[in-house]
Amino acid sequence: MKQFVLITVALVGLTAAQFPNGRTLDAPNPALCASRIIHERAPDGKGYFFSWRDPTLRGVEKDWLDARNFCRQRCMDSVSVETSPENEWIKQRIVEGRQKYIWTSGRLCDFKGCDRPDLQPTNINGWFWTAELQKLAPTTVRNQNDWSEGGGIGKPQPDNRELIQGGASENCLAILNNFYDDGVHWHDVACHHVKPWVCEENDALLKYVKYSNPNLRI
Repeated sequence: MKQFVLITVALVGLTAAQFPNGRTLDAPNPALCASRIIHERAPDGKGYFFSWRDPTLRGVEKDWLDARNFCRQRCMDSVSVETSPENEWIKQRIVEGRQKYIWTSGRLCDFKGCDRPDLQPTNINGWFWTAELQKLAPTTVRNQNDWSEGGGIGKPQPDNRELIQGGASENCLAILNNFYDDGVHWHDVACHHVKPWVCEENDALLKYVKYSNPNLRI
């Protein structure tokens, strides 16, 4: 029971998060969770969904939040590449699928509470995997991340290029496939851009739906 309460509190907190224009994170849909499509399982057994492999979604791209919500409705979330093996595994699928880029769950902390001392400066210490609430290594520690050394203005990532050029802040993390002749690496990108996406099974969402729907086979 205690575990269920903790999962419920976490879920409510996440779905209450506010995004521009009043948008929010979606809660999981039990029916969609039960019928979720798994295209491939990683060596650790976790299931993944690749948007470009779904015949009904070919050519469909979503912004960062819509991609997350598609995944979350199915007890998944946008992929968090927390280890080097997982990062390389996902990058291989991007290349094999001939995708130019994908969204991950990575995001810069840019909301209430991000003024914490340990997150300063946020462009270095404020990146995290939102699906797992896991902080990334500082962007200056290059051997513990996969930020590209190049980009649209020739600077190492993250560079917040769009804001520098008069556009939106680049607060979301995408993996780009040699887009700037720089290999397959992480880039900071403005969250409103649309891209293909990868969903990863989310243990917290699966547990929440299982506890809430004990007779549902998931």
